[in-house]
Amino acid sequence: MTHLTLAQMTNEHQGWLTQKLLTTLTANAEWVLWLLALLSVLSIAVMLERAIYFTTHRLTNPEDVLLNLVKGDYAAVKQAVANKPGMEAAILREGLDWIERGPDSVEEVINATMARERPRYERFLSFLGTLGANAPFLGLFGTVLGIIKAFHDLGTNAGKGSEMQQTVMAGISEALVATAVGLAVAIPAVVGYNLLTRQLKTVTANATALGHALVGHLRATGK
Repeated sequence: MTHLTLAQMTNEHQGWLTQKLLTTLTANAEWVLWLLALLSVLSIAVMLERAIYFTTHRLTNPEDVLLNLVKGDYAAVKQAVANKPGMEAAILREGLDWIERGPDSVEEVINATMARERPRYERFLSFLGTLGANAPFLGLFGTVLGIIKAFHDLGTNAGKGSEMQQTVMAGISEALVATAVGLAVAIPAVVGYNLLTRQLKTVTANATALGHALVGHLRATGK
C-alpha cells in the first residue's frame, strides 16, 4: 500500500502536460526497433544499388583513353566511349561532337555534361549520410523511452524489493538494446557512404582529367 500511496501522491503533484507526456512516453518503445530495422534494410539496398551503378557507369580503361587524347587519336577515343554509360564517356562523346566549334565551346559542353551527370551518381548518398549521422540518436531515443517506462513501472509496482529490482533491470536492459541497434545501423551506413563518396570523387577526377586533356589538345593544335 505504501508504494501505491506514493504513486498516487506523485501523480497528484504532476502537471497536466507531464501526465500526458508520461502516458505517451511510457508506451512500448519497440516501434523504434522496427523503424531501425526498416532503415537498415533500406540502407543495405541503397548501398548495393549504388555499388552496382558505380561499377557499370565508369570507364574500365581511363588511362588508355587519356593517352589517346594526348596523342590526338580522336577516332580511338570515340570507339572507346561509344555506347558506354557514365560521366566519363558522356563528357568525351559530347565534347568530341563540338570539336569543330573550338576549345571554348568544348569546355562549356564538358562542364554542362558534368553538372548533368554528377547528380545521378549522388542519388541516395544523402540518405546514407543522414542515416549514419542520426541512427545513433534514434537508438538513444528508444533507450530513453525504455528507461522512462522502467522507472514508471517502478513507481507503480507494489511488489517487494527483489521483484521491483527485477522489473527495473529488465526494463533498462531492454532499453539499451535500442542504442546497440542504432549503432549497428549507423556504422554500415557511414562506411558505405564514405566508400561511395570516394568512388564518386575518383570518377569525377577521371572525368575532369579527360575533359582537360581534350580541351588542352585542342588549344595546343589551334583548333
